[in-house]
Amino acid sequence: MVDEKVRNPARARSAAAVLDEAHVGDIRGAFGTIREHDRGSRRTWRQRLLALAAIMGPGLIVMVGDNDAGGVATYAQAGQNYGSSLLWTLLLLIPVLIVNQEMVVRLGAVTGVGHARLIFERFGRFWGMFSVCDLFLLNFLTIVTEFIGVALGAEYFGVTPFAAVPVVAVLLIAITLSGRFEVWERMMFAFIVGNMLVLPMMFLSHPSAGDVVHDMFIPGFRGGFTSNAVLLVIAIVGTTVAPWQLFFQQSNVIDKRITPRWIPYERADTVIGAFVVVVGAAAIMITAAGAFNGTADSGQFVNAGTVAHGLQRHVSGALGAIFATVLIDSSIIGASAITLATSYAFGDVFGIRHSLHRPWHEAKPFYASFTAVVVLAAAIVLIPGAPLGLITTAVQALAGLLLPSASLFLLLLCNDREVLGPWINRPWLNALASLILGVLLVLSLILVFTTIFPTIDVGVVVVALGGVLVAGFAAIAYLLRGSVFSRARPTAVEQDRDTWRMPPIALLSRPRASRGRQVALYALSSYLVVAVLMLLVKAVQLATGH
Repeated sequence: MVDEKVRNPARARSAAAVLDEAHVGDIRGAFGTIREHDRGSRRTWRQRLLALAAIMGPGLIVMVGDNDAGGVATYAQAGQNYGSSLLWTLLLLIPVLIVNQEMVVRLGAVTGVGHARLIFERFGRFWGMFSVCDLFLLNFLTIVTEFIGVALGAEYFGVTPFAAVPVVAVLLIAITLSGRFEVWERMMFAFIVGNMLVLPMMFLSHPSAGDVVHDMFIPGFRGGFTSNAVLLVIAIVGTTVAPWQLFFQQSNVIDKRITPRWIPYERADTVIGAFVVVVGAAAIMITAAGAFNGTADSGQFVNAGTVAHGLQRHVSGALGAIFATVLIDSSIIGASAITLATSYAFGDVFGIRHSLHRPWHEAKPFYASFTAVVVLAAAIVLIPGAPLGLITTAVQALAGLLLPSASLFLLLLCNDREVLGPWINRPWLNALASLILGVLLVLSLILVFTTIFPTIDVGVVVVALGGVLVAGFAAIAYLLRGSVFSRARPTAVEQDRDTWRMPPIALLSRPRASRGRQVALYALSSYLVVAVLMLLVKAVQLATGH
């Protein structure tokens, strides 16, 4: 039998690849609606801004959601222990955020299929399970840290975690179970406004403007380039650019019904979000640096709760209260987005309805998975005696270690012409994304080497791994020639980019399992197993004081 997409390519292109029919229809955002068949041009700035207001959401929410409880704690730890000397890491993360998230914007708008489902379909069950199991474990641990943030923030105000945590859990479930996408999005924007308290908080700590400007643009490490400093840098990377973001934004773009026509607006949403998250992260780091500099608590980070009390002692009660409020607010945003990313992936893997446009009775497994994750994570936090600060830092570092794996799958999907057609990556974007992937690997390798050999000179390790990175790029370019970044003959007629959508997955040809692709996947997965084990060793060392 002749393949249907060969016999009738027009019919194949017009068929919908969207898995849930609720993902098709009008764009209903927090600040406006765009009709499904709207083809009108936006010629004036007013018209463009109104369209941006309606579409804005997935990019901003995913970015601000990344300044969650773990983020607040990690940035505060950096400021308390290293002053403002690590600010430069945030500046370098802006292009990483934009490049990674722009790729998932295209994947979501063009395919209409979630990230988890695409990995299963294009890489097979083994790699699909490898990716999703990592995601589910990391997401759950991260959600636990969100409730740790709620507990620590509430304790500052004298509210017991046994009261605060269940209330926030119920609030999260109620917001999500509304059955209306725009209602959920409006609530997220309300919490984002609350997150802007980081700006007055920063000025109340009276930071040194000269130090801030210097450390923002001149890389350095107060106290030297040590293994612990590297661990914190990886935690900063892991909390600012986390794997869950890829899965969340792609699915949220689909759920909001954004199509290729509106990709430029969603790109703008993502870029705005990237700058907002970095400004917020810098504000938290600067606050802790300014408040603890020269005090007995400098270098003595325990957890986000002790930071709030330290700000109260060294500056003012108002500053401590604002920090605790920001911590709770950030925890709620993060918990909502990360839990939703998990439920979206659950729907992708098991082929169930998974849309915030659906009421409870139409998507019971989707909402049940969300509820179950929230309840279980909240219950774990109420177990007494857990080392909350160490758990938070370790989870962020774990995210940093797993990010290269998620980035590799993303890069491969964005070079799959069957999936993205005319929307595949440009050569310059492949080069930039590959460089980012290499740097992430070098950071995690530094952690591995310094854990195995604690007395090794970290500077020597950096120089050696830099040379390996350059040689590795040359070898990978040779192995992957004509495969991963192939510009092979298109499998479908290249029509207008604004209307091209991926055909149903069943009609796509399976990608060729090239040598370079298999080498890259197996090498990275094997390394990640070793890196995660080394992270566990490092966490135990920190917990025992060795």
